[in-house]
Amino acid sequence: MSDLRLVIFDVDGTLIDSQAHILAAMDAAFTAHNLPAPDRAATLSIVGLSLPIAMARLAPDHPDHQATLVDAYKDAFGQMRRSPDGAALSPLFPGARAALDRLAAEDHTLLAIATGKSRRGMDHILDLHGLRRLFQSVQVADDHPSKPHPAMVAACLRDTGTEPGRAVIIGDTTYDIDMGRAAGIHALGVAWGYHPAQSLTASGAAAILHSFDALPAALDRLCPNT
Repeated sequence: MSDLRLVIFDVDGTLIDSQAHILAAMDAAFTAHNLPAPDRAATLSIVGLSLPIAMARLAPDHPDHQATLVDAYKDAFGQMRRSPDGAALSPLFPGARAALDRLAAEDHTLLAIATGKSRRGMDHILDLHGLRRLFQSVQVADDHPSKPHPAMVAACLRDTGTEPGRAVIIGDTTYDIDMGRAAGIHALGVAWGYHPAQSLTASGAAAILHSFDALPAALDRLCPNT
């Protein structure tokens, strides 16, 4: 299988614009505890981390509340997801679906997911957008240490039998880039997500994509079809 390449996608901030959903659920969680909600920049800075680690960073002065903040966030997020306008809270970024369909149609390309979402949340996204058939491996926070630990990438490589040198992670946060580098694979950043592009470059992203149209050429430079 050495001729195959593996493209691993982060979800929030890379494929899905879930910013409004995340911010609203975080505000609800902190309000339920009578705590001041973190500002927008602080909340977006932790997107991609597992929730226990995220809450430890957002509420360092309230260690006794961190576990219940996680539960409150999950409850609020789930309630919003089930609301009549829940689908509007997690739209695909422009060009994402076309890029996924194009890559999935390539005989030499396999697709995978590495996300800080829970299994339940990821299943919802896959079904909401009809994406389930496109991915050969889907790794979630329930089963692994938080990013940037390389466990999710290692699982994707095992599932697909791909060598690290033939794999690329696409993400919008430094956690994604650091995870990819820790696993020994290539990393590409996106400019439309939740961490500044310059921070992705500083973490070692091989390039910054400014639209999904630029993805095929970037992949071909890093992992050409052999």
